[in-house]
Amino acid sequence: MKTFLICNLLTMNSKRLFKTQVLPDAYETANRLVMDLIRYIGHMLQYRENIYIALSGGNTPMLMFEIMEKEYGKAIKWEKLHFFWVDERCVASNSEESNFGNAYRILFSKVPIPKENLHPIHGDEDPIMEVVRYTGEILSNVPCINGFPVFDLILLGMGNDGHTASIFPGQVDLFETTAVCSISQHPQTLQKRITLTGKVINNASEIVFLVTGANKADKIKSVIDENDSFIFPAKKIRPNQGTLTWYLDKEAAAYVEVP
Repeated sequence: MKTFLICNLLTMNSKRLFKTQVLPDAYETANRLVMDLIRYIGHMLQYRENIYIALSGGNTPMLMFEIMEKEYGKAIKWEKLHFFWVDERCVASNSEESNFGNAYRILFSKVPIPKENLHPIHGDEDPIMEVVRYTGEILSNVPCINGFPVFDLILLGMGNDGHTASIFPGQVDLFETTAVCSISQHPQTLQKRITLTGKVINNASEIVFLVTGANKADKIKSVIDENDSFIFPAKKIRPNQGTLTWYLDKEAAAYVEVP
């Protein structure tokens, strides 16, 4: 398969705290992102009282949470950080499928972060009512421009099918809606989820993809290559005025080339 050069992304981020790069394996990739995240937080807190971050679920972010707690837990000013969730399955927080539940178990239950700084989606509530509630929670906490939230940082993953957040192939309407968050449904399991919409994600100041594994390589090539005609949800992540950065391991980056 023809490789695609991502030097344009590297050039774009060359003077930023987050830099598109490829690391040897999943651990090194997640660890580098944590290190860059700590530098980013330190930099931002010179100018801001609080930082607003939206997190995704998945195996690689869970590895990142584990690294944050074990290696860098004391290096972070947790009281200055507010965490929201990009998406959530409609399950209780004590379920092994809960994005918030896993993040809390691995990281947040072990660090000194104020309870009020955690803003989970209540996956066990009625989805329609929870969309209304969570929209209000976001708008009343996250700085807005023209009534639309601007997260400082949104961390994304990507599925084998090219989905990101809980926006799956065929759900392009979630990039067109002006809603802050919405209900989506997994196309195979039919499980309901609640997700931030495409316009909210693309409105963030920093968008960072963390993707690892050989099973993502084909989709990574397609998503990054602007000349590829296949449109996956991850390909529609294009910041309005912010910056898009990729952290990949060698397996995920098998068909992209970094000079």
